[in-house]
Amino acid sequence: MSIPTDRKMPSTGRAVEDPSFYQAEPVSFVRRGTRLHGRRADAWERSAETYVIEPERVRTDTSIAEGFVLDPEAVYGRKAPLIVEIGSGLGEAIAHAADGNRDLNFLAVEVYRPGLAALMIKVENLDLTNVRAVQANAPEALDIMLPEASAQEIWIFFSDPWHKIRHHKRRLIKESFLPKLERVLVPGGVVRLATDWSNYAEQMREVFDASELFENLHPGNLAGEESNLTTVRRLGLEDEEKDADFIDELGGWAPRFEGRTLTSFEGKALKAGRLIFDLTYRKVS
Repeated sequence: MSIPTDRKMPSTGRAVEDPSFYQAEPVSFVRRGTRLHGRRADAWERSAETYVIEPERVRTDTSIAEGFVLDPEAVYGRKAPLIVEIGSGLGEAIAHAADGNRDLNFLAVEVYRPGLAALMIKVENLDLTNVRAVQANAPEALDIMLPEASAQEIWIFFSDPWHKIRHHKRRLIKESFLPKLERVLVPGGVVRLATDWSNYAEQMREVFDASELFENLHPGNLAGEESNLTTVRRLGLEDEEKDADFIDELGGWAPRFEGRTLTSFEGKALKAGRLIFDLTYRKVS
């Protein structure tokens, strides 16, 4: 069934709170409210018009209409390498990186408006001119909005792991997602991944390693006794039964990305006793 593009976007009900209402493929996120209050509301009022890209919509407020293509040089007012963060949360990682790399352009892709408003506060406080943001479902941003070969790097840090097996289909990192990343990256462009859940880390590694589109920049690294996966399984750190004989013979984990600041989310994961898994892949051609 086609959806008329001139239909007024719904403002209440499941069509707003559950974007999968319109999706043939389940989305990787759940909406947790969109209202802004206090400092976030004030920052949004002051800065959104300048720093938040507002695509044409066809369904929910995270959709992007066909034909809406970003012109990075026009949006940023210059030509510079573009770093895209998918799932920017409260904007801690991207604001920190943009502050330390003002010669680069940064784009935050996030579905949670209060998170983007929190980013606006950081943009103002740090006087950042090299950050833009968009409230959008990541696959649509990659398929429609971002031009081919436009991004130097794509960062995906701590996307929802969807723990239950029946929900694994909602995970962002899966086979069908990789061609979207490949299309947007420049030749030799890099994807940086991080998660605090070992099962999702294994899936990420399996999906990327099986693809002919990407190559692991750290093959065999941190295998065996040095692997966080070995530690998690042997000690049963994620509410699983201990497996004293487990050993991660494959490895391939990246060192912690120095450009990723310790966010409040990652700090909570570490405090809870979870271990962090980093992966880095490069576009083959």
